[in-house]
Amino acid sequence: MFDKDVELFVFYQDTHQPSALVEAGVTTAPPGSLMRDPVVMISLYPEFPEEVISSLALRGEFVFVIDRSGSMDSMMHHGRRAQKRIESAKDTLLLLLKSLPIGCYFNIYGFGSDFESFFPQSVVYKQKTMDQALKRVKEMQADMGGTEILQPLKHIYSQRCHPDHPRQLFVFTDGEVFNTKEVLDLVKSHAHSHRCFSFGIGEGASAALITGMAREGSGHAQFITDTDRMQPKVMQSLRFALQPAVVNISVDWTLPDGITVDTLSPPINVLFQGQRTLIYAQLKGESSGGSEGAVTVKYSLKDQPVTNQLHFCLKPTEETGLSIHRLAARTLIRSLEQEERSGAADVEGIRSRMVELSVQAGVSSVHTAFIAVNKDSRQTVKGPLQQRRVQTRDFFHALTTPIGGMCLKDHCSASRSSPLPARVPHAYVGCTARPAQPLASKRAKSKSLMGKLGQALSRNRDSQKFRRSEMMTLYGCDRSLAITEPQKDLLLQLVSLQKASGCWDLDATLADVFGKTEDELTNQKPAQVDGSVWATLLALIWLYGCKIEQQVEWQFVAMKAASWIGSQKVGDLSQCVCAGNVLLGCQVTKETLGI
Repeated sequence: MFDKDVELFVFYQDTHQPSALVEAGVTTAPPGSLMRDPVVMISLYPEFPEEVISSLALRGEFVFVIDRSGSMDSMMHHGRRAQKRIESAKDTLLLLLKSLPIGCYFNIYGFGSDFESFFPQSVVYKQKTMDQALKRVKEMQADMGGTEILQPLKHIYSQRCHPDHPRQLFVFTDGEVFNTKEVLDLVKSHAHSHRCFSFGIGEGASAALITGMAREGSGHAQFITDTDRMQPKVMQSLRFALQPAVVNISVDWTLPDGITVDTLSPPINVLFQGQRTLIYAQLKGESSGGSEGAVTVKYSLKDQPVTNQLHFCLKPTEETGLSIHRLAARTLIRSLEQEERSGAADVEGIRSRMVELSVQAGVSSVHTAFIAVNKDSRQTVKGPLQQRRVQTRDFFHALTTPIGGMCLKDHCSASRSSPLPARVPHAYVGCTARPAQPLASKRAKSKSLMGKLGQALSRNRDSQKFRRSEMMTLYGCDRSLAITEPQKDLLLQLVSLQKASGCWDLDATLADVFGKTEDELTNQKPAQVDGSVWATLLALIWLYGCKIEQQVEWQFVAMKAASWIGSQKVGDLSQCVCAGNVLLGCQVTKETLGI
């Protein structure tokens, strides 16, 4: 019997095998140019031995560096249920702290115009230190002024590293700094002992800073914009951070006589399992007879040499629309842009090369832009920008738009014809219905209302907040309608209840997450397990049965839970899993839970 919509499963063959694709150029392009010669794209998707990954499961020092400047008090986006950036960062820290392995080291820094740390130096991760950190996280505010990241980084780098615990930096910021080059040079000088994972929050985050820190620190960069959730992107980076560092990466080409290769991609300084790495190269010249080339990628993984060799046919593929050429051009242009920003000597030469590539490949750069061209005359479209009047949302709509995720129950029946004042903040209001009034009366009342609104806004200009009680009074709203807080994320609520060891307690707060009572959970507990094992088993079933679409966020939480259950030596849990499925209305197998 089918209990789901149609599901399509796609299985890749030889997923982790390197692959190559050669694309022919355009015969009309200038000789020797990128668009004229063939381009090869090498795809690497490495897989590390399980024993290497598991051997590092309990190691590492994790330092979380959080921007607490005033701008972090802004909203993540302008849509409904938007969080403040600092609140999203706090939720993310909760997930990170719950996902760390027992026995590792950790610390948390907040920075703005100054900086502070939760602990004088990194501490061992255990229940006591986790609880202390979570208490401080709840108290965090965006109240530290500007964005000065250099000094906290210097302080972190000056701290002694713990042997056999590689240090991983997680840097969160929503702004930019005036000394980007100095910051990047500092990160680069410590890349041998520190990996840096950076996160840009919002549209104002400096791409040069975020990508540069990850590049120089052999880490990974992520950007959280619009309605992106911060948590899945950060947890993906944590998965990378728990992998061993890949060092001594080299790429060697073997080609027939008469053919040379010009690598277009920057040198590879990092490889992660689960992340694809692409290498673009321009093939120049003509072969004297051979039709096959080879590329060899070598690196060291936990002091063990690894070699991957790929043979590929030099005959270009069928017409592909020059996609690979344009991707290669984009990669080279981005490298040239970084070189220009770093203050290279031949700035004019770099700029000229960038513009030439951009025009030939049709890929934009910092020095080029797309323009409109009339198809018939093939002339550039010129003239002043045309201004269009877009109807402003009415005042009532503004009042029924959420602010900060807070809302009032909607009981309004009001006119929708009043224009929206420019500085009225958005809020939900609850109003009692009113009888219709003559038009003249409405106009007079509108003038009176606007006057009162102006007075109220003036009184609140300094704080830029509008008292909802005044807004409700102006519209004859029922003050007894209480503002309802948004429902707490059940996943975060469950995660917050987990112990550092990976288990849960059987109590009323856990039952509330499942929509049950504590008695319901206790009465259904199988006799062969105690309360903590039963609670942890139920948490796992709920995660896999109800939150599978967010697995990337709770994968480490579940791994800790499964490991803890395994350490309890409770024997076969098949009957317990069946009982848990019945209680929670799920259909999860014991094998899926990893126990």
